Amino acid sequence: MKAKVLLNNRIVDLKSANVNILDRGYQFGDGVYEVIRFFNKSYFELDAHLIRLKESCEKILIPFKMHLKKLESDLVYLMNTCDYDNGYVYIQISRGVMNRNHIYQDEANLKPQLIAYTVREDHRPLQQMEKGITAFITNDIRWLRCDIKSLNLLGSVLVKNEAYAKGAKEAILHRDGIITEGSATNVFIVKNSTLFTHPANHLILNGITRKVVLEIAKKEKLEVKEIPFSIDELLNADEAFTTASVSDILPVTSVLIDEKSYSIGLGKRGDITKRIQDSYTNLIDKIPQDQSTN
Repeated sequence: MKAKVLLNNRIVDLKSANVNILDRGYQFGDGVYEVIRFFNKSYFELDAHLIRLKESCEKILIPFKMHLKKLESDLVYLMNTCDYDNGYVYIQISRGVMNRNHIYQDEANLKPQLIAYTVREDHRPLQQMEKGITAFITNDIRWLRCDIKSLNLLGSVLVKNEAYAKGAKEAILHRDGIITEGSATNVFIVKNSTLFTHPANHLILNGITRKVVLEIAKKEKLEVKEIPFSIDELLNADEAFTTASVSDILPVTSVLIDEKSYSIGLGKRGDITKRIQDSYTNLIDKIPQDQSTN
C-alpha cells in the first residue's frame, strides 16, 4: 500500500503531499508538532497528545479551529491506511503560507497548515530497556520555551549528534549544572527509593510518557519530587532513566562528561526502573485493540 499523508482535511498520496516553500514552518520553523505511538493498530495516549498539540498552538497564537474528535478520527483513518500494525504518527501544524515576513499579524488570509503521516516502528527497544544506555552530559543550548513542542529543534539536533559522535544514545542537558531534560526525552533519577525529575515549567517539555510515569509512581506508592537536581546528584543517583513516546523508558547506566565515563548506581538497570517499565508495558497491553474498526 502506498504511503498516505493527512494534508489538512484530505488523505493524499505521499507524492502529492506538497508543501509551499513560503510556508512559515519551512521559512521560520513557525509551528508545532506531536509524535504519537500506536501498537496493534491502536494509539497510546492519543487524547493527551492532541490536547498538548492544541495547547502548543495556543501558546504561540496559532488559531486551533479543528475539533479534536474530528482530528482523532482522521488520525485513526490515516493509521488504518498503513500496512503495518506498530509505529507512530508525526503531526505538524504550521502558522500558514505568506510572503516571508517576521510579522504575520496583518496577514488576513493566513491559515494554519496541518500534515500527518505514519512511520513504521515494529518493536519497542527491549534490549536497551534491559541493558540501559550511555548518555552524554552537555550544556542546554536551546531557547527558553521548551514547554512548547516547537518545530525549532536545531539545539536538540546539535547536542543529539554530539552525543552520537561520542558513542552515546542520548544527550542529557543542564543549565548552570542543573539537569533539565534530554535532547528528545525527559530525565528521572532515583535516590533512596524516591523519584526526582525537573518540574514541568518553561525549561522542559512536559512529556506524555513523563506524565504516565508519574501516574505509575503514584499507583506504585513511590515518592516523587518534581524539583531540580544537579549533575552531581545525577552522578550519585541509585538509578536514572529517560522517557519518551518512541524511545520508551530507558535506564541510564552510564554518562559521559567531557571524555570521562561515570557509572550510575550499579551500572545496570535498577529495580524501580524495572517496576515502572513493567507497569508501562501493562498499560500498553491494555490499550483497546484495533481502533481502526471503531
